[in-house]
Amino acid sequence: MEKKIYLIRHCQAVGQPPESQLTAEGMKQADRLADFLSSFKVDRIISSPFLRAVETIMPFAQKATIEIETDERLAERVLSSSSMPDWLEKLKLTFNDLDLKYEGGESSKEAMDRIIQAVNEMIESHAQNSVLVTHGNIMSLLLKSYNKSFGFDEWLQLSNPDVYCLQFKNDEVHCERIWRVLKSEEAEF
Repeated sequence: MEKKIYLIRHCQAVGQPPESQLTAEGMKQADRLADFLSSFKVDRIISSPFLRAVETIMPFAQKATIEIETDERLAERVLSSSSMPDWLEKLKLTFNDLDLKYEGGESSKEAMDRIIQAVNEMIESHAQNSVLVTHGNIMSLLLKSYNKSFGFDEWLQLSNPDVYCLQFKNDEVHCERIWRVLKSEEAEF
């Protein structure tokens, strides 16, 4: 039986903490995302509990009259509990060494395992077509689990928002980016 998960990275936000809201532009992006998603059949919405993720999917959930469920396993990965001025370089290293772990942080493997567990539960659920709203780093780790060549450079190319369609059929997974961004930062539908 075929199942689809629309994997979504949140819209533009004012910061990184869990309580960070969407910017004014992020709210416009969320409305465009709702219009984009309205052409797909969706049975279930699961989001990171971070405010920016919930706000990203709220306009679509209201239009589709689908309740937003939250799941801690979709929260963004914590790279380290310490300030790291060279965090981008440190992050890049974690795409090659999945077990590399910084103080107070989570390895790529640990983060990958938790989001895969959440996705596997979604596949086993009654829903045929689900929306999963998360964050750039954890999203890229999920995509890497299905496509080993997905790495740091691909993470850099993700947009806010971004949407991938994951199709699960006969123990195979097909991943396709379905969100397109124009240079003017307006979404092309």
